[in-house]
Amino acid sequence: MATMTQLLLAVLPLATIAVLMVGFYWPATRAMPVAWLVAIGAGIVGWGMSPTWIAASSILGFITASNILYIVFGAILLLYTLKQTGAFDAINRGFAAVSDDRRVQVVLLVFLMGSFIEAAAGFGTPAAIVGPLLVGLGFPPLAAVVVALTGNLMAITFGAVGTPLIIGMIDVFGDVSFVNEAVQAQGMTVAGWVGNIAVFAASYHVIVGIAVPFIGVAMMTRFFGEQRSIRPALEVLPLTLFAWASFAVPYWLTAYFLGPEFPGLLGSMVGLVVTVGALKAGYFHPDDDWDFAPREMWPDHWVGDIEPGETETGRDVGVAADGGVVQGGNGQMSLTKAWTPYVVLAALLVVTRVWDPLTNFLTSTLVLEWNSILGTSLGDSIQLLYLPGAMFLAVHLVTIPFHSMDGEGVKDAWTETLEKVAPAVVALLFAVATVQIMLQSGTATGSEGMLIVLSNTMADFTGALYPFLAPWVGALGAFLAGSNTVSDILFGTFQYGVADSIGTPKTIMLGAQAVGGAIGNLIAVHNVVAALAVVGLVGQEGRVIRLELIPLVYYATFTGLLALLFSYVLFPGVF
Repeated sequence: MATMTQLLLAVLPLATIAVLMVGFYWPATRAMPVAWLVAIGAGIVGWGMSPTWIAASSILGFITASNILYIVFGAILLLYTLKQTGAFDAINRGFAAVSDDRRVQVVLLVFLMGSFIEAAAGFGTPAAIVGPLLVGLGFPPLAAVVVALTGNLMAITFGAVGTPLIIGMIDVFGDVSFVNEAVQAQGMTVAGWVGNIAVFAASYHVIVGIAVPFIGVAMMTRFFGEQRSIRPALEVLPLTLFAWASFAVPYWLTAYFLGPEFPGLLGSMVGLVVTVGALKAGYFHPDDDWDFAPREMWPDHWVGDIEPGETETGRDVGVAADGGVVQGGNGQMSLTKAWTPYVVLAALLVVTRVWDPLTNFLTSTLVLEWNSILGTSLGDSIQLLYLPGAMFLAVHLVTIPFHSMDGEGVKDAWTETLEKVAPAVVALLFAVATVQIMLQSGTATGSEGMLIVLSNTMADFTGALYPFLAPWVGALGAFLAGSNTVSDILFGTFQYGVADSIGTPKTIMLGAQAVGGAIGNLIAVHNVVAALAVVGLVGQEGRVIRLELIPLVYYATFTGLLALLFSYVLFPGVF
C-alpha cells in the first residue's frame, strides 16, 4: 500500500510539466529535462531507486525516443522534399481547383488532405502545411489556423504511420512486466493487443468523428463569415457526411485488418479519391459559392504579417483548368507525378508489414540492440530497416531523381527538416526518460511504481465513472506535451492501472486514451504557436485555443460517454 509521501512524490513529475509549460509557458525543451530531474528525485526519495536503475531507465527512454525521432525525421524529410520539388503545390492547388467554394475547400484540403499529412508525418505538420496554403488561397490567416487545427483530428491517433500506438503503447508496454504477463495470460502478444486497442480507437473516431468535417466548415462560417451563422455550413452537410463516410469506412477496415500503422493513411487516400471523384462528377456542389466578406471588412486580428493571397514559398504556381498540371516553380508537374512518392510509400509500408519473408528479413537485419542495460532486466532495440523511418528515407532518395531535384533543393529539404525536428529531440528524449523512471520505479524495488500509485488513487476517487474521464486524461497529456505519442507514453500505463483497479476492460480504456491524445492536440500550445507562426500571426494563441475548445469539449464528452457504454453495456468481457 502506497504512503501519502509516495503519492505526492508520484504526482511531482507530472505537476512539474503542467506548472512549467502551462503556468510559466516554458517550452518542452526546457520543461522536460526539469521533469526528468524531479522524477529522479522522486524515485530516490520515495522508492529507493539505485543510480544504476535510474540510469538504465533513462537509457531505455532514450532508445524509445530515438525510435520516435527516426520515424518523425523520415516523415518530415519526405514532406519537405515534396515541398521543394513543387509536388505539394501541385497536389494542393489541384484540390483547390475542384471548387471555388470555401466550404468545399475546407472539406478537401483540411479534413482529407490534412488527415493525409497527419497520417504520413504527424507531429503538428498538417496545420503548418495546410494553414499557409489556405492563406495563399485567400483565407483570413486566423480562420486558416482555426480550421487547419480542427480538421485532421481523426487521423492524429494513427499519425506518422501509427507512431502514437507503436511507440507510445507497444514499445512502452513491452517494457512493463505486469502488463506483459497479463496480456500473455490472455493468449496474446503486446503488439496483437495494441492492434485491438487500435480497432476500438478507430471505432470511437468513426462514431464521434461524423461531425468533424462539418464542425470545421461551421466554425469558419460562424466565426469568420459575413453573416456569422452556421446556416451556410448546413448547405454542405451532404458533402461533409459523404467525405466522412469515404474516409471512415476504409479507415476502420484498415485498423481492423492491418493494425495501427495505416488507418489514417489509407482512409485519407481513399477518401480523397472518392470525394474528389464525386465532386468532379457533379455531385455535392452547393448551389451558390460561399466566400468571406471583402478584405476591407475583416477585423485587424484576422491578419498578421502575411497578406492573404501570398504563398509561403513565393513560387509562381498556377493550376490548369482540370487541376491536372501546375506551372511555375520547378516547371510542370502532373498530379500523378506529384502523388507517386506517397503512393510508393503506402505500398512499401503495406508490403513490408504483410509479406512475412520480407518482414522477417527487415526485423533481423541492421538491428541496434541493448539487452540487460547496465545489468538490469531492461532492454530495447532500434530496427533500422523495419521502422517506417526507413521507408520514408528510401522514398526520399527515389524522389530526388524522379522529381529532378537539384543539390540546392535537397540541401534545403534537409535543412528545413532538421530545423523542424531539432526542438523535438531534447523534449522527447527527456519526456520518455521521465516516464520510464516512473514506470520502472516499481520494477526496480519490487513494489507499486509511481504510475500504479497514481492510477490506484484515481480509481479509488472516481470509481466506476472513470471511463468517462479517460479521453480527458489523454487530452490533458497531449495538451501538456504537445504530442499524442507522448500522451500515450505518459498516461498509457496509468490508464491500464485504473482499468485494472475498477475492473473495466483495459482495451476500451486505452482506446479512449488514444483518442484523447488526439483531442488534446487541438489546444497543445506549441502546435498552436507553430500554426500561427507560419501564417504570420503569432500572438493570437488565446483566441485560437478558446475556439478550439468547442470541438475539444464535443469530442471528449461523446468519447467519454461511448467509453462508459462500451465498458459496461456492449463489450464488458473484453480484456
